[in-house]
Amino acid sequence: MLRAAAVFSDHMVLQRNKIIRIFGQGVTGREISVRLGETRARAKCRDGEWMVCLPKREAQEGLILEISDGEERICYTDVAVGEVWLAGGQSNMELALKDAEGGSTLLREGAFPGIRYYNTPRLAYRGEDFEEAERSSVWECFGEEGAANWSAVGFYFAARLARRLHVTVGIIGCNWGGTSASCWMSREALLAREATRSYVEDYESSQAVQVPEAEQIREYREYQAYQEAWDKKAASVYEKEPMMAFDRVQELIGPCRYPGPMNCANFTRPSGLYQTMLKRVAPYSLRGFLFYQGESDDHRPQDYYTLLTGLIEQWRQDFGDVKLPFLLVQLPMHRYQHDPDTKSWCMIRESQMRAFHMLRNTGIAVAVDCGQFHEIHPKNKKPVGERLALQALCGVYHLIPEQEAFGPIYRDFLYRDGGMELTFDYAQGGFICRGEKISGFELAGRDGVFVEARASFEGDRVFLSAPEVEEPVMARYLWTNYGEVTVYGANGLPMAPFRTHTV
Repeated sequence: MLRAAAVFSDHMVLQRNKIIRIFGQGVTGREISVRLGETRARAKCRDGEWMVCLPKREAQEGLILEISDGEERICYTDVAVGEVWLAGGQSNMELALKDAEGGSTLLREGAFPGIRYYNTPRLAYRGEDFEEAERSSVWECFGEEGAANWSAVGFYFAARLARRLHVTVGIIGCNWGGTSASCWMSREALLAREATRSYVEDYESSQAVQVPEAEQIREYREYQAYQEAWDKKAASVYEKEPMMAFDRVQELIGPCRYPGPMNCANFTRPSGLYQTMLKRVAPYSLRGFLFYQGESDDHRPQDYYTLLTGLIEQWRQDFGDVKLPFLLVQLPMHRYQHDPDTKSWCMIRESQMRAFHMLRNTGIAVAVDCGQFHEIHPKNKKPVGERLALQALCGVYHLIPEQEAFGPIYRDFLYRDGGMELTFDYAQGGFICRGEKISGFELAGRDGVFVEARASFEGDRVFLSAPEVEEPVMARYLWTNYGEVTVYGANGLPMAPFRTHTV
């Protein structure tokens, strides 16, 4: 039976100016012919799989894509050639346009003909409904009912790009809330790195996977029923008292069992969604990746750099281009009221910035000012999507200068006059304070005890001093899970958090 991968459908967007890969399943030995407009290409189906590569072409709309093996024929209409990006990560990338600030108004009143979206089916394991869910998945145009569930970040990114590039922009949503980066990497890639090996080893040694697969699925479904009922009770409790401590909620309605038994049906298991989601859309021809994730790995922040860079390497290989741009969102401010400031999000942010500095063809959208206290899902996604777009317009399309795309990023320091003078990249225009005073800077001496520092702007530099620290040796800025953001560049983009020394 001739089939194309589920990611191909009517209204699809194919990547312009790159070889276009069309792939799927068929009868071994048959020749697969693909035609896009006036262009044709052929390839043999081998071991039930086929891939046909079409030559590069400019942006275009209203095309027909035909696939045939001589016996069967598939035809897709309203095909566009434009820009394609994959939007990966967890809940803050998944957060739907209908749930975002201003999203309902856009859905009701907006007109965005240059944006299309494919939502990769959120499937945790290969159950009996797996193939049907994939067959039902389609590319959607803005204005259709499904647009309400598009990633808000992905939408705002695409809207900015479509407006500037004057081509159709397609987003492939491939994300799931509550997922570690380890969910989106292969077992082999995790085992290949000392810092990430235990993700697999802990899972495979757990009792939950020692029983037959059917039993694992039954246990997980029982958990799902319990958790669904628990979530409804919790929503009722929080509606009456939004700031109630989580432990108190559990005292009132029973234990939260999230994320459930860690077995073959659990969407948070390592490498699971890599197989059931990411690999189902690879190697679709792309311009690059957007990635908003890190919250679910804050229990192991010391390993996140290795995890993140391993994921970037893997995704680039799987999509057939080791130079594919990878644009990161640096985590915003966040802390629940009843949680201690563990500094774990600081380390995640530091790892994200380090990956940006160390890996080529990466970008970083600093979103430190886009968080909300006691809310892990801030609803204002427009600045996040638009800052990602600035990264693309600068580093990928080379249409705007770096000074327009970046806020201040720490570069170096020197000791001066009993204090520390800090230098920054992308600060030629100086700084802006948004608040009653400049805050968030700290100094420490050799004892490693940090105290609040007095900060003053000196052109493109910041000078720090503190009476309590006669000989400062270390400085840091916004080294907290949640705090007030006051320092911005002249272009209105926030200064990225940093520390001058790792300790």
